[in-house]
Amino acid sequence: MSIQSSELITNDDGSIFHLHLLPEDLADTVILVGDPGRVETIATYFDSVELKKSNREFYTLTGTYKNRRLSVLSTGIGPDNIDIVINELDALVNIDLKTKEIRKEKRSLNIVRIGTSGSVQADVPVNSFVISEKSIGCDGVLRFYGNAPQVCDQDFEKAFAAHCQWTPEAAHPYVVNASPLLVSRLHTEGITIKGVTLTAVGFYGPQGRVLRLPLAMPGINDRITAFRYKDYKVTNYEMESAAITGLCNLLGHHAATICLIIANRMTGAASADYHGYMNKLITYTLDRLAL
Repeated sequence: MSIQSSELITNDDGSIFHLHLLPEDLADTVILVGDPGRVETIATYFDSVELKKSNREFYTLTGTYKNRRLSVLSTGIGPDNIDIVINELDALVNIDLKTKEIRKEKRSLNIVRIGTSGSVQADVPVNSFVISEKSIGCDGVLRFYGNAPQVCDQDFEKAFAAHCQWTPEAAHPYVVNASPLLVSRLHTEGITIKGVTLTAVGFYGPQGRVLRLPLAMPGINDRITAFRYKDYKVTNYEMESAAITGLCNLLGHHAATICLIIANRMTGAASADYHGYMNKLITYTLDRLAL
């Protein structure tokens, strides 16, 4: 049974609707970044570039780094865009876009997000590299998929929601694990920190910032910082990791996130050389993926 055209939209050239990509455009390893400008930054380290395609905030570049074929794709900001990106990446490799039939033989991608983040622990300093071993999603995206509980750590979720006095009016947090394969590949003792990343649905209120609007959960950041579950604590905030990891786990892809800490919410410190350290994170990650 084929998927209806209204459910899987393609463009006149046969490419997937939002990303404007064809299956042959995509490498087996995909680096995701939020900022379209960061795609070009990463490409400056490539040995060769074979493809550039863009539509809206989605900019894809495929090339080679140390003889490994890689694709780099900008997602824009937030988990709603991630729902588009991950589903369309999966469709490119696991659905025949012409017949709209799901392929019998499934292809698994390695998907790594390189991003920026804010620390919520005083001992996770600015300019450090944090790998999201676990991610807590406060966005609700995964809750729209029926088999989501199969990839969630429900005991962790309950403990987190209870400790943080989570309001029932907000989406219930979900907890997902990154690919152990990619975490091991990206981690180097003394260079990276493995942690728990909280994925927020916004930048201001959802991350405990107060401008002109009061918070529904006053003091939430203090409770997040104090939270402990077994040997885990929340290390950092960002806006995409949980949705990437959760959807990839459901679809059979490997996913991990590695972020540069550019601010520490506990100490008030901010990176004085954000771009320099981002370049260091990019080259570090490219070298680890090229192994």
